[in-house]
Amino acid sequence: MRSIIRSTLAALVAAPLAAAAAQAPNTGTVLHVSPYAGVMVFGNYLSGPLNTTLTNKPGMLYGTQVGLSLSPELSLVGNVGYTSSSLDVGLPIIGGISVGHSSTLIYDADLEYQLGAMRNGSTVLSPFVQAGAGAMRYDINAVDILNTSSTNFAGNIGVGADIAMGKGMAVRLLAKDYIGKFNFKDAIGVDVSGSTAHNFGLTAGLRFDF
Repeated sequence: MRSIIRSTLAALVAAPLAAAAAQAPNTGTVLHVSPYAGVMVFGNYLSGPLNTTLTNKPGMLYGTQVGLSLSPELSLVGNVGYTSSSLDVGLPIIGGISVGHSSTLIYDADLEYQLGAMRNGSTVLSPFVQAGAGAMRYDINAVDILNTSSTNFAGNIGVGADIAMGKGMAVRLLAKDYIGKFNFKDAIGVDVSGSTAHNFGLTAGLRFDF
């Protein structure tokens, strides 16, 4: 699994970098850096009988994106994010019970396409879309007995908008869906087929252009 993740990231990064180097002097904005904060809402890693589930409670999400212009509309983006929250088992009637704590490191490479600027008076709004692939690494402490980790492949799609605040700076709003399956074999050595989870990152931050 890790070899697949490394190969995917390498394929996304290697080829466009050469093109970016050639185009950079003529593209205006070459680099943009976007620190952000928000919330991660997790999907179910496992859905069992009688509506039992395994998931994480929503947690604060922090991270940074770094983008490299390939053309005026297209950028190659690298992203690193971090979140932590309690690990919950959902049981019928009783509801969710915390069985431990999980921290998650997210890293991915994406392509970002700017859809064009829209002006309303003095406000300039620039919507964009992102899509790419990477991984989510979970570090889990369950009921003070089990300490383990798991890394799983995750594709992602996102939609957002930059609101210009002045030359070289904007407020960035982004909603992103990280799609993948929790790797139970990596975590506990048992090949359990988990659910495909949609984990939604809802963030706000600043974009600085250089």
